[in-house]
Amino acid sequence: MSLKGLFNARWPGVALFDLDGTLVDSAPDLAAAVDQMLEHLGRSPAGIDKVRNWVGNGAAILIRRALAGQTDWEPARPADDALFKDALTIFYHHYGLINGRYSRVYPGVEDCLTQLRQQGCRLAVVTNKPEQFVAPLLEQMGLDHWFDLSIGGDTLPVKKPDPAPLLHAMEQLGGTKGTSVMVGDSAADVNAAIAAGIPCVAVRYGYNFGGPVDSLGADAVVDSLAELL
Repeated sequence: MSLKGLFNARWPGVALFDLDGTLVDSAPDLAAAVDQMLEHLGRSPAGIDKVRNWVGNGAAILIRRALAGQTDWEPARPADDALFKDALTIFYHHYGLINGRYSRVYPGVEDCLTQLRQQGCRLAVVTNKPEQFVAPLLEQMGLDHWFDLSIGGDTLPVKKPDPAPLLHAMEQLGGTKGTSVMVGDSAADVNAAIAAGIPCVAVRYGYNFGGPVDSLGADAVVDSLAELL
């Protein structure tokens, strides 16, 4: 489905994009930093396949999952909380050094962004990645010049699936519910868009915690952003 089809044969005025798993395959960087953190703590590395299934809810939950070794984890005891804080600090250090080293831009992304820009659409990144890592990754991937705005997972007090980051980005870019779209790869993106009252496109190639995206309720599901042109 073309993006025009979501707006009665008009292109959207504002397009909001998730980052990890939507624009950029950053799992190799995240996995490398997670594994270095785990090894620092004397634990076995998780590996990229597990880390792909843990990405999407921000760094804090990624590290909670890594310490538990699974997607579902129990609320921490006080002793666990001290370990978590140490682990998060170690992860931030390693990820800051690695961010962008092994990542790549997904096929179809540049074509989609080019077309949207040519149609006068304003673009924003709305991600749960901590803000300090967003701009460096976009710059390393050569994507920073496309975007008028970026919202990280700690830019506001809440993150996706709360709709506030989407609504904030729309307000900053002059978008409305009738002219804005969210493009993402996970339940967090789709649920945030539904709560914000805007259409959502989901991509199948991302990191939806290991599950399929087709049943999440997105208005369109694609294998490549090039399909939206």
